[in-house]
Amino acid sequence: MSAAAITLLILLLAAILFVTEVIPVAATALLVTFLLYLTGIIDSEAVFSGFINPIVILITGMFVIGASLFETGVAKKIGTLITKFAKTEKQLLFTIMVIGAGLSAFLSNTSTTAVLMPIVILIAQSAGYSRAKLLMPLAYATALGGMITLVGTNSNLAVQGVMQNESIEPFGFFEFAKVGIPLTIVGIIYMMTIGYKLIPSRENSLEEVVEADEIAAGQEVAGNQPNNVMKQVIALSILLMTIVFMVFEEQIGVPLHIVSIIGALLIVLTRTMTEKQAYKSLDMSTIILVAGMMPMATALSETGAAQMIADTIIGSVGNSAGPYLITGLLFVLTTVLTSVMSNTAAATLLAPIGLVIANSMGADPRAILMAICVGASAAYASPIGTPPNTMIYSAGNYRFVDYIKCGVPFIVIQLIVCLLLVPLFWPFYD
Repeated sequence: MSAAAITLLILLLAAILFVTEVIPVAATALLVTFLLYLTGIIDSEAVFSGFINPIVILITGMFVIGASLFETGVAKKIGTLITKFAKTEKQLLFTIMVIGAGLSAFLSNTSTTAVLMPIVILIAQSAGYSRAKLLMPLAYATALGGMITLVGTNSNLAVQGVMQNESIEPFGFFEFAKVGIPLTIVGIIYMMTIGYKLIPSRENSLEEVVEADEIAAGQEVAGNQPNNVMKQVIALSILLMTIVFMVFEEQIGVPLHIVSIIGALLIVLTRTMTEKQAYKSLDMSTIILVAGMMPMATALSETGAAQMIADTIIGSVGNSAGPYLITGLLFVLTTVLTSVMSNTAAATLLAPIGLVIANSMGADPRAILMAICVGASAAYASPIGTPPNTMIYSAGNYRFVDYIKCGVPFIVIQLIVCLLLVPLFWPFYD
């Protein structure tokens, strides 16, 4: 049996275990990695390579920075301010999605989620709302916001790189907004109507309620301490400094994951949080899930399994199919791949394929490449599709099927909107 076939079988097993949740999702991620190693698909160095991946390091640092908003009472103050304008759960959902999409247009989706998640959890707890109804819209909003600008997500930059290598006129910085903003508006409407009904109104566990109450009580006591105002200023300053460094990452020259760790370190050094509090803030289930599935993405790419999937699906319709069918097919294929591997990897894999197909049809490749960019961000139906999806998994007490129920209808809607708008702004033929 070929390495690609073995990889696909292990991927199928992972999908079954994730959906059934026979074992914890973090354990499934580790099992997948060890199976890849035992079958010779990856070497020993790749087994734990995910734990030193920049995305995992970024998440780790942002967990600490986000927790400092809890511990110092900043989250409570911001939550109180937001609830003044959002009196109902639907208004709060709208506000969260607008803020999340706006920030993620310039920051990484992971950073945006890590910053806003503790605030959303505290608001939900204090107002008596189900956090499940609010955290999934937050993750969706960060994905939607990433489609508004060139730097909103790495998959946009990956496709841009392919275009530059082939001497194709690249997309402008805000050119993505022609599709990104309408999709964001549609996404907000969807989550306030259909999506809201599909998200389970699952009660928070007793442990989570007690923990939130302890945090709120701690904030109340801390708020009466003279030095707590200084801690709040420090926590908020570090957060804002982190955001600024992330926005101007290219100009400053410091990678996002290093910025997040420096921010977390400053939180501890300034005694805004104790070392013990910083360790406690790390959601190890999320970290293991993200890191554990990264070798699978590598295996899909290096063994040719992902290319096999792409070739099979594209070959089933042939290059003679119309541009709308091909564009829609590439969108769906990109969405499927980005649900099991990074959106950057999915876009990098399919952009050259889309380019070849567009040239064979004599069509403008920009339309097809834009559809691939959009599809690479549409990982709504899987908790492992994007780090934000994974980060909210345990916090929202979700199950794998919750993502499928809410995500698949939205992907269909996004496909329809994409097929309507993309040819409008980037015609297939002059």
